[in-house]
Amino acid sequence: MTPLFIFNILLSICISFGIVKPTPKNIVITNKVYTINYSQDFEQPLEVNYTVECNKSAKEYNSRAGMNFYTVDSIHTSDDKDYVGNVWDKGHMAPAADFNCDLNSLKLSFNYINCALQHKDLNRGAWKELEAYEKELAIYNIVTIKILVDFSHSSRLPTGAMIPTGFTKIISLNGKLFKAYYFLNKSTKVNFEKFLIKKY
Repeated sequence: MTPLFIFNILLSICISFGIVKPTPKNIVITNKVYTINYSQDFEQPLEVNYTVECNKSAKEYNSRAGMNFYTVDSIHTSDDKDYVGNVWDKGHMAPAADFNCDLNSLKLSFNYINCALQHKDLNRGAWKELEAYEKELAIYNIVTIKILVDFSHSSRLPTGAMIPTGFTKIISLNGKLFKAYYFLNKSTKVNFEKFLIKKY
């Protein structure tokens, strides 16, 4: 018997007794802030779902000052090295601003599971404007969001993470579809409404 054959037998025994658990490439993470389908191969989220917790008129506010994205030992995500010396921001998918009325929720938003490689101009411009719009809608509505991350023409960084091609954001109000937007992951200076692809 070859060493590789023996190793495979021992690995199978360990898995069957629960000593070692195989790690799936795609996993679903759910907490009080979001549900995320995450690709450990891409080191990026594939789909993100959340409900806006803090509307624009929320009276309690927690600052994000001093908060940094953090990794989870059991999940293979992107990390700081993927965002050094390039145009990519650590783009919140479920935005910190939608959860800053609750400190624990705000902290959960800084998990690397909730982070995508997003062009800095998009993240700080039209994408941020759309997030502010969500908070306005949430004053009088229950606002739920679905984000689909597009990797159709993607490339991988030397550090390992895949760069998304674009992002679809679908907004629902009180359980009914409202608007859908699609953003290419590149520099842009135009208003977020220019990216509207469907009004339901």
